[in-house]
Amino acid sequence: MRSLVWFRSDLRSTDNTALFGATHAGRSDDGCVALFVISSEEWQRHDFAPVRVEFMLRNLAELSRSLAALNIPLQIVTADREKNVPLEVLKIATEHHCGSVHFNREYEIDEQARDTATTALLEADSISVHPYDDQTALAPGIVRTLEDRPFTVFTPFKKRWISTWLEQGGTPVLPAPTPQRTIPIQSSVVPSIVPGFVSQVDPSHWPAGEDSAKASLAEFTSQRLALYKSDRDFPAISGTSKASAYLASGVLSPRQCIAAAVAANRGAIDGPAPGPTHWISEIIWREFYVNVLCAFPRVCRHRAFKPATDRIRWSHDVALFDRWKTGTTGVPIVDAAMRQLNTTGWMHNRLRMVAAMYLSKDLFIDWRWGEKYFMQTLVDGFFASNNGGWQWSASTGTDAAPYFRIFNPVSQSRTYDPDGAFIRAYCPELKDLDNEAIHEPYSDKAGVPALMRSKLAYPEPVVDHRLARDRVIEAFKAIGTPVGG
Repeated sequence: MRSLVWFRSDLRSTDNTALFGATHAGRSDDGCVALFVISSEEWQRHDFAPVRVEFMLRNLAELSRSLAALNIPLQIVTADREKNVPLEVLKIATEHHCGSVHFNREYEIDEQARDTATTALLEADSISVHPYDDQTALAPGIVRTLEDRPFTVFTPFKKRWISTWLEQGGTPVLPAPTPQRTIPIQSSVVPSIVPGFVSQVDPSHWPAGEDSAKASLAEFTSQRLALYKSDRDFPAISGTSKASAYLASGVLSPRQCIAAAVAANRGAIDGPAPGPTHWISEIIWREFYVNVLCAFPRVCRHRAFKPATDRIRWSHDVALFDRWKTGTTGVPIVDAAMRQLNTTGWMHNRLRMVAAMYLSKDLFIDWRWGEKYFMQTLVDGFFASNNGGWQWSASTGTDAAPYFRIFNPVSQSRTYDPDGAFIRAYCPELKDLDNEAIHEPYSDKAGVPALMRSKLAYPEPVVDHRLARDRVIEAFKAIGTPVGG
């Protein structure tokens, strides 16, 4: 009988564990069929950004072409309700006489419940189910402490992750399947839009498809990876890979990224070159946060990883939150970061920390509001990393910065955008200020003449950083948070 491969956040034909398993499971005369389920209710509830859905659809169209070259037809169906996704999978499997269904696991609570329900429905109809671990290079739960507990601090996790990777001989990249015999099933037309997810982001920011993803990765590793450690924190420099968008939709796998970095690092996973080594470390951060999500599922339920911090009485000031969202806080580096996000669907990683810490510490607004807004806006929205990053910034999470470690956004601006190039790109109303004044135009120390200040079409800061810092420290002390977080 035929096999069915159910695509979700793994829109690639190369190094796709479920696709590899499905094409080897079916007999050569029966072949393999592919499936993708459009589930807008599920995407809406999980805060999928319009730019992410638009990017996903374009990648799905490219995947359909790649699969067609392998004679694997892609069926696209729509589940009118999230709860009906299992029924749609069963329907396609039955219609095309598939004896097995293959998919790569997703680890969030709701996704696991959906897959459990789908598995029960398929097995009740005598269809075998084959889930695979594919979203990370090493399957979640493999890397554990000597006491067989999940890690809650990144550095020891990273050390154990690297030793495990070496013990296993690395993580080989699987080839794309060989073409199968043509089967009499037509591929579905890939829609260009899903109602409710209309993106205003220029799609040229994010070229779609495996070829584009591989070309982007090759360009980064050959041209910019060597300087990654020194350049990665400067948003005006093109020093990062932007692979996160391709990883979130599964157009690239973490194994492919690690393989490319290891090749650039003379075959080493850790050292000698600082650029590749540090980039590999960032990929391991992603693995760490997926492991945290699996081991501590409360983070999927809008809960802080550190339970004590759930007692903090965060502000819910809608007006201030809107100022943050729209990039009108009066802090140029924060506003430029938010405008980059709103314009391109992406934000530089250093600025994600700056913007998140500003919301949670300076404005003292519930970090969950910011976490949700990022997911609703990012092309690379990936729950584990987004949640982990926000909880780190808010000092509520694993490996969290101590609560008294609070970024001064102006200091961050002067350090990582010293000549104001990034600020000028996204806050053009400040472009005529000098390299000192542009970071803090309303400060008396900035030396901006009163007449020029009066003509700036830019708001004054909504809070005083020093007073805000005192407030958040007192709030953490009030719940008895120990020194160190």
